[in-house]
Amino acid sequence: MPVHTDDLSAVVDLDRHPLGDPGFRANCKRALDEHGVLVLPALLVRDAIRSIREEGESRQALAHYTTGTHTVYLALDDPAFPDEHPRNRHVVSSKGCITTDQIADDSALRTLYASEGFREFLCSVLGEAALYEYADPLSSINLHYAAEGQELGWHYDNSSFAITLLIERPEGGATFEYVRDVRDADAGDMAYERTGRVLDGEESVQRLAMDAGDLVLFRGRNSMHRVTPTEGGVTRMLVVLAYNTEPGVSLSESARMTFYGRLG
Repeated sequence: MPVHTDDLSAVVDLDRHPLGDPGFRANCKRALDEHGVLVLPALLVRDAIRSIREEGESRQALAHYTTGTHTVYLALDDPAFPDEHPRNRHVVSSKGCITTDQIADDSALRTLYASEGFREFLCSVLGEAALYEYADPLSSINLHYAAEGQELGWHYDNSSFAITLLIERPEGGATFEYVRDVRDADAGDMAYERTGRVLDGEESVQRLAMDAGDLVLFRGRNSMHRVTPTEGGVTRMLVVLAYNTEPGVSLSESARMTFYGRLG
């Protein structure tokens, strides 16, 4: 596969993180496969972090805010189980979000997201043949805001991987916590008993230390995870870079209305 750098050097510290180097890619893939998570500290250069932070601050008034409850499985309640069963127990999530169409055309986020070199790196590390942007205008790049008291409740992801960039670290809280390999969704094992123990605080959790400019790749389909409430007056800003393994895929209309309050 040919290596392209595009304008990556204006956004990514390629001296520290040589994304096109086969050995670097192999080491990253090995770490992700072994631990289920990969952190690339200070992936972004300082100017890129600054410009994205300034863009986020200037466009925060456009954000759609949601507060609600959901099951750990991100599915409707199952009437086959009682309300207190881990399958149906609800947790709280609350955040603000701006969408792809609200990101500036000259944003460093667009440069990174569209870069062939970055996408080839992700394919190598994730073991995917190709990655594609969402077909709808909202879902490819999302910038999330979590002010004091806002959090992301325990859940499993529907997708096999998640790619995030921290832009602004708050004064306290907002800790990413996870428990690896709780369930096996592909085998149909929903691990209700252990899921309940995590919800009850009876399982030890792992925590990620993240700083502004750090990239995180996380496999959350079978690993429970959450972000604890933000503490202090600094709003946490986090970017989600979302790709599909097939072209022409849109986020469902119901999900877009839930997350963004609009379809386009």
